[in-house]
Amino acid sequence: MTGPDTPDAPRLAALNPRLPSPVREVVDARFERRGVRLLLKRDDLIHPELIGNKWRKLAPNLTAAGGRAVVTFGGAYSNHLRATAAAGRLLGIPTVGVVRGDELAGRPLNPSLARCAADGMRLHFVDRATYRSKSEPRALAAVLRATDAEDAYVVPEGGSNAEAVRGCRALGTELCDQADVVAVACGTGGTLAGLAAGLAPGQRALGVPVLKGGFLTGEIEDLQHQAFGGARGTWYLDDRFHFGGYARVPAELDTFAADFERRHDLPVERLYVAKLLYALVALVGEGAFPRGTTVAAVITGRPFP
Repeated sequence: MTGPDTPDAPRLAALNPRLPSPVREVVDARFERRGVRLLLKRDDLIHPELIGNKWRKLAPNLTAAGGRAVVTFGGAYSNHLRATAAAGRLLGIPTVGVVRGDELAGRPLNPSLARCAADGMRLHFVDRATYRSKSEPRALAAVLRATDAEDAYVVPEGGSNAEAVRGCRALGTELCDQADVVAVACGTGGTLAGLAAGLAPGQRALGVPVLKGGFLTGEIEDLQHQAFGGARGTWYLDDRFHFGGYARVPAELDTFAADFERRHDLPVERLYVAKLLYALVALVGEGAFPRGTTVAAVITGRPFP
């Protein structure tokens, strides 16, 4: 990794991230009646375009890139692709987004991909079989050749690698001694892996996966091993709240999110944050947290315009 004197470190600092991000206590009768305090860790306020855990994961990777083009991966509605494209525009770095689903090529871009393209990201669509094998050296080399980006810096899907996990450790340290349980929505697991490592002894991290499949435990263990050489912190997953999988927002979840917005004047991002908050309301209703527990919910993003 390049050091703090690389050109990208001061340019990142010039973007004026709001760190540490603010913590806000909210009064919610569903928690109050159970004797549980609810805090909101407003990572969505870190930066207007590199929002929440996207800043924490991308910043160390952009520094490591040292000004090289960045190639990364995501689905058609990937917040990670949008954040990477925005970072490229803000820092003057070429970006390539490898998008799952070759059937999307030639079709009108959805609003998320259109924003990526407007920010200068070059989009490359691949079939699902190729996408699944993207971490294999031969398949990755073929993708890089196809995008004329063989010298680029590669960031994995969701931005989760050792650099990102170490970047997310600061999220835990910012919450040391402020909560008993810190909860975060999980896509690829990198934020949870770093968060848990930064918490103090006695604190626990709860991950709420937004994808179904039950595969994240091994992924998080691997990420902590890559980043820290072994397991760090106390963390656990509750995989009951994916609502059918990524980007699935049934009416029940949308209604819940709209109600939370009205109660607490908080814009609730639907793909991750809504599922996290729904899970916490359900868990407190089940009595999962003893009276006197303080729970901090990490607000990792907000609705894109």
